[in-house]
Amino acid sequence: MKGLTAIKEKATGVFGGIKPTFENFEVSKGYHGGLGGYEEMAGAEREGEGPGGGIPYDDDRPDSPASFEEIERPPLRKIDKYCKAECPCMSARYTIATMACVGFMIAFGMRCNMSAAKLKGEHNGTTFMNWTVATESHVDSSFFWGYLITQIPGGFIASKFPANKIFGLSIASSATLHLFVPFAMTLMHGHVVIWVRVLQGLFEGVTYPACHGIWRFWAPPMERSRLATLAFSGSYAGVVVGLPLSGLLADTLGYQAPFYAYGVFGIIWYMFWLWLCFENPRKHPAISIPELKYIEKSLGETSAHPTMPNLKTTPWREMSRSMPVYAIIVANFCRSWNFYLLVLFQSSFLKHKFHFKIEEAGFVGSLPHLIMTTIVPFGGMLADHLRKNGIMSTTNVRKLFNCGGFGMEGIFFLFVAHSDTATGAMFALTCGVAFSGFAISGYNVNHLDIAPRYASILMGLSNGIGTLAGIIVPYALDGLIQRNPEGCWTTVFTLAACVHLVGCTFYAIFASGELQPWAEPPPEEEQKVWAPPMGAITEDPSQPGAAGYMKETSFGEAPPPYTEQSQMQQSATVNYGATGHVANNPFAMAGATIAEEPAMPTDVGGAAASYASYDYTAATATAPAMGQLPQMPSYEQQYPQYQTQ
Repeated sequence: MKGLTAIKEKATGVFGGIKPTFENFEVSKGYHGGLGGYEEMAGAEREGEGPGGGIPYDDDRPDSPASFEEIERPPLRKIDKYCKAECPCMSARYTIATMACVGFMIAFGMRCNMSAAKLKGEHNGTTFMNWTVATESHVDSSFFWGYLITQIPGGFIASKFPANKIFGLSIASSATLHLFVPFAMTLMHGHVVIWVRVLQGLFEGVTYPACHGIWRFWAPPMERSRLATLAFSGSYAGVVVGLPLSGLLADTLGYQAPFYAYGVFGIIWYMFWLWLCFENPRKHPAISIPELKYIEKSLGETSAHPTMPNLKTTPWREMSRSMPVYAIIVANFCRSWNFYLLVLFQSSFLKHKFHFKIEEAGFVGSLPHLIMTTIVPFGGMLADHLRKNGIMSTTNVRKLFNCGGFGMEGIFFLFVAHSDTATGAMFALTCGVAFSGFAISGYNVNHLDIAPRYASILMGLSNGIGTLAGIIVPYALDGLIQRNPEGCWTTVFTLAACVHLVGCTFYAIFASGELQPWAEPPPEEEQKVWAPPMGAITEDPSQPGAAGYMKETSFGEAPPPYTEQSQMQQSATVNYGATGHVANNPFAMAGATIAEEPAMPTDVGGAAASYASYDYTAATATAPAMGQLPQMPSYEQQYPQYQTQ
């Protein structure tokens, strides 16, 4: 490890008169410039230009010994010894976002299966399973009964337990139950399948809160929009794939085929999720050191060991008085109304009004959601660009994207309501749904702006109330469709447009993108970062700042508390033996300047009596004349807490 050897030689030369022992402070052989914890399996050291034979980084060199804070890597699992837990050409956080996207695709694809099965029954000239209108409404809405119940508890569950495990288990459990839906349909005139779908809703109700719990640890502030929207775009991509695939499978293999296919998809996805996704960066065995440090530093020092909110510590009263919270809730309800309208009844709209076949309705109906799926991640990147470059404030970005998306969708839905041709209706529907994709960069990530500490709880609260739309829509529309299958759609889409315009207005008035006062963490949870006091970095130890350094180097005493802000403000020229202090690290920065000082008086008795104010530079300069000077304690003796185990 040539880089480490050179730094040690330099430190030895500078401290030649004192000879402190640094030999025990070494970067482990398994560490190669941030390439992860798998190098022990390689059998040979990799060579490179960076420290430790690894890859050099040009920012703050997080992979160098000069800024290396030893991080305990998790032990490798059995599967990790044969197959590394990573996706090629993709960072760990974007791997998790992609896997979450696929998970949402499966979850929302399962919701498209029932509508395809019902249309298949109607296509054969019979009422599906001989169900009444009331039974059909119960079956359509039963999923949302369970989905509503676990929204708010899901936020606390995701706060108390690892959010990644909650997310994966919820989708896997729902997929397993999905395999039993075809059989349950044949029992007791639909009553059994109602309860199966209630259980599915109970499991899937925690997915959105759990996903926000994941991003609390994985999403740097300036990447929240793009990571969250990449994951959430899976819900719309799921409809893109689910509508045509469900129609195709039902038409060719029977109404049971979509349920079996998606059940198997969910179980296979869960195996990959367990392999690739972890609770937080420190528990990921394959994440690079630079990515780990970048995520944790951007989120703050408390991100590595946070204290989770619980029922008692959650500021319910302040939440109930916060208008930005109500803005998110109203927006979620309005968006859910139109989304579930399309998921449950879009195929029926095309079939009854424009006489599309089942498979045609599925493929044509997926086009608006396909465009929206591409808009959602693009909107997230654009929103982050506007915020990162200071073009717009977070509040204005959220309002612009949400209100622009809602407003345009409401206007185009009015065109759909009064269109007499399939081409005109599909063009307006496609444009409206596509514009609504920008709204996901508004209300759907706004929880992380106003209260990142309580994001999963707020997501559960808002999504729970939004789920009421999924319960109301079937009861409100099933009767209209049964009485007038062709002429009811003007009323249906006019109502949807009004709902969206109301949500747009409310969000524009009351939304905010700023951290709310009640969302601040308690003062006792704030952690300090060790570094020498600002006043200690002076050329003359007799100056007032030297007192802080005396205390820092006193034997047997812990280093004084220090904040990262003052560390960043300190001078780049350091005069204590060229040891440019970086938090938790004794080594010299590569470009540190060694300032010369007058020789220290050779009064041995005085020097021995003032160990606390011992001047490293002076000791270096006068080392030949001070052979009788008592040995300065080693770094390991002064700060044993920083030694490698």
